[in-house]
Amino acid sequence: MTLLHEMDLTLTSPLDQFEIVPLIPMNIGNFYFSFTNPSLFMLLTLILVLLLFYFVTKNGGGKLVPNACQSLVELLYDFVLNLVNEQIGGLSVNVKQRFFPCIFVTFTFLLFLNLQGMIPYSFTVTSHFLITLGLSFSIFIGITIVGFQRNGLHFLSFLLPAGVPLPLAPFLVLLELISYCFRALSLGIRLFANMMAGHSLVKILSGFAWTMLCMNSLFYFIGGLFPFFIVLALTGLELGVAILQAYVFTILICIYLNDAINLHQTCLLFIYN
Repeated sequence: MTLLHEMDLTLTSPLDQFEIVPLIPMNIGNFYFSFTNPSLFMLLTLILVLLLFYFVTKNGGGKLVPNACQSLVELLYDFVLNLVNEQIGGLSVNVKQRFFPCIFVTFTFLLFLNLQGMIPYSFTVTSHFLITLGLSFSIFIGITIVGFQRNGLHFLSFLLPAGVPLPLAPFLVLLELISYCFRALSLGIRLFANMMAGHSLVKILSGFAWTMLCMNSLFYFIGGLFPFFIVLALTGLELGVAILQAYVFTILICIYLNDAINLHQTCLLFIYN
């Protein structure tokens, strides 16, 4: 009983790390606003990114022999630029450059948000559904506006593929519309679920390993080494997931933007017919 009681005292919920804490409460009439820990870490991440780009570009484009910071910025720039050029077709390079700043800022901001969530005692902003959902829906609304600007009312033709029997048309239009709207939902859920699940698993195993290592027994100490090394491996895996999720979010934005600009091949055939 004493052993179980000690374990209950040392173990905490893995979801405590996702708790939103108001740092500066503000009441405006009947509305409640507050500066929370997600707001703080988003602000710190934004300042870090701005300072990084400022010090790299303050002398008009960096040094001839790049340092570590300049190499990092150039790597990010070339990576996103190649991603935009490869995934968005049917446009000239100059037109693609109009979409590059938004995609580049999104990738960089998400990448740094995910990476700072790996720092102990920090807060993983992208582990909250409302934040990722707000980001995905705002970007998706912008993609839809671009689709209407490029194609006009022909943009709606993606709802009805060519050669569909007329009796099935209303059902297919409804299904395609639901599928299109769920793109934005899945974009936010994918990022939120991967970041939250990974951090929760690391928290559970690290709490278990730490509890066993703190036991006054050689048996528990040796037994705690195994989950400790698993935690180290999972931390490296989570670091890769943090980078991968920023990449997946960005490449899906490029794919959806390409669909909005060029429409699907079946939709183009429908328009021409």
